Amino acid sequence: MSETHKFQAEVSQLLKLVINSLYSNKEIFLRELISNASDAIDRLRFRSIREPELIGDGTPFEIRLLPDPKAGTLTIEDTGVGMTHDELIQNLGTIAHSGTRAFLERIQSGEKPNLIGQFGVGFYSAYLVADRVDVISRAAGETKAFRWSSDARESFTIEEAQRVERGTSVVLHLRAEHRKFLDDWELRDLVRRYSDYVSHPIKLRVSTGEQSGKFEVINKASALWQRPPKEVTQAQYDEFYRHLTHDFEGPLTQTHFQVEGTLLFSGILFLPKKAPFDLFHAQGRRGIHLFVKRVFILEDCDELLPPWLRFVRGVIDSDDLPLNVSREMLQDSSIIRTIRKQVIKKTLDLLEDLAKEQPGSYATFWDQFGAVLKEGIATDGEYRDRIAELARFASTHGTELTSLADYVSRMPEGQKDIYYAIGDSKESVASSPYLEALRKRGYEVLLLSDPIDEWAVDALRSYKDKKLVSAMRTDLKLDEQSNEEKKKQEGAVAPLCDRIKTFLKDKVVDVRPSERLTDSPVCLVIPQGAHHAPMEQLLRASGRNLGATRRILEVNPTHPLIQSLQRLNEQEPSSEKLREWVETLYDQAVLMEGGRIEDPNRFARRVTHLLQEVAAGVGR
Repeated sequence: MSETHKFQAEVSQLLKLVINSLYSNKEIFLRELISNASDAIDRLRFRSIREPELIGDGTPFEIRLLPDPKAGTLTIEDTGVGMTHDELIQNLGTIAHSGTRAFLERIQSGEKPNLIGQFGVGFYSAYLVADRVDVISRAAGETKAFRWSSDARESFTIEEAQRVERGTSVVLHLRAEHRKFLDDWELRDLVRRYSDYVSHPIKLRVSTGEQSGKFEVINKASALWQRPPKEVTQAQYDEFYRHLTHDFEGPLTQTHFQVEGTLLFSGILFLPKKAPFDLFHAQGRRGIHLFVKRVFILEDCDELLPPWLRFVRGVIDSDDLPLNVSREMLQDSSIIRTIRKQVIKKTLDLLEDLAKEQPGSYATFWDQFGAVLKEGIATDGEYRDRIAELARFASTHGTELTSLADYVSRMPEGQKDIYYAIGDSKESVASSPYLEALRKRGYEVLLLSDPIDEWAVDALRSYKDKKLVSAMRTDLKLDEQSNEEKKKQEGAVAPLCDRIKTFLKDKVVDVRPSERLTDSPVCLVIPQGAHHAPMEQLLRASGRNLGATRRILEVNPTHPLIQSLQRLNEQEPSSEKLREWVETLYDQAVLMEGGRIEDPNRFARRVTHLLQEVAAGVGR
């Protein structure tokens, strides 16, 4: 008896987008469906390690292509794990991802986000060339088979079907304009270009000529990572990467290696061009597929990658791990720890070569993944120094990002430390008052705006014996001694500092003259042990109770506004007008630091009142 089910709403939208928008190259449908078939076989091989009865009937692991020019159908068939009735509904009729709707809205607005590993869109590419798709599947270990069928409109049907062996057949009812994909030569060419590396035999049932009706293996059926690197073309690497990740673009670069010695393993590691949507999600993919003796074991083996390399994609194939290895065994395996060290080393080598040989490509990488790599500076002491060499930062030197090595090479005589400032954006940091005295001395300042930056620089502390010093902290020292004129100015402003401290006693820990200001009247500096404002906001947003954080208010003795307030303090030390100016300057300093003022409406009213007074004086 046939059952009819409605597609999940997002699936209907996604199908329309896949058919009309996302794929410009129709022929990739075959790559996607062969990739799914290969995955199905890999999953069955893995299950059969613990459940050998699943493959007890001797059915070989293979993928078959069955063109039928008379019926106008192309069938992609595998002898893999298969699907049950409920799995057909779940896998082909729903998309169980909370971000689906937002993702669809982004595409419909004209954006083209990366689709690495997103929502299993590979199967739906069948509708690029077919107006109806039937899926006949029998799950391994089951006796019943089921047929899923849909024309990609609003619904699909499920009914019992006949299938002699385990696995899945995807039957494409091709549109007339796509009947070229029934041609034997066309299918051979597509498999050679897109799926030659698939480690299971792909057999074509020849439809014409003397061999008509017979099966012919049309791929090399050898794992790409097992081949010598010199025998693999870039086009093959690109297609293997697409097979692995379901990305529409090729990788930025890759490294292909075979390690021999006490351990024997091989692998290919890729750097994507664009960040996946789940890069900063706690449960995001790690991207390394683990094989043991060419048997697929795990899809996302996080034991092989630290979190700060979670953007890496690839495969590792070990000859030394047991085939029945489990997650628990991996976590306590000296072999895995050794392989992990090699994976990290190979990745850092790849990044160093890319930065040296292709700085433009490295800039692309850093734009997408730099914030993640900097997590390693903050969290992994073993690799901190190597990652620091790879780090790139915006700075006051120019529009291009700079390395720490290049920063040090430009340091003028007399500069002892590396200076940085932290804010919500490069632009806001670049215009902050904290940089004024440093700029006047010709010192370059790193402009940090990633949430991880404060953790990273606090963990790094120094680079090549040069301390990393925040231009926003209380311990910034620019001169060994103040000259006589400066001492005189500081002495003159001392009474005003005391008065300001009484006004702001619940908001600041101290008020003092500033060495870092040349053009601005005031700024707030961060005492020892406190965080910069963006970090405080991030910690509070995550639920941390930091309590009231009080800063040190620095005043610029040479600024005309401060000098005017000095005179007002001498004439009317208890003036409400003086208090109003002080509170306004304090709120202004909070905003310049990147913090949030307690009462924006009160601040706006004070500013309006003070402006009215100034305007009235101008009109006289």
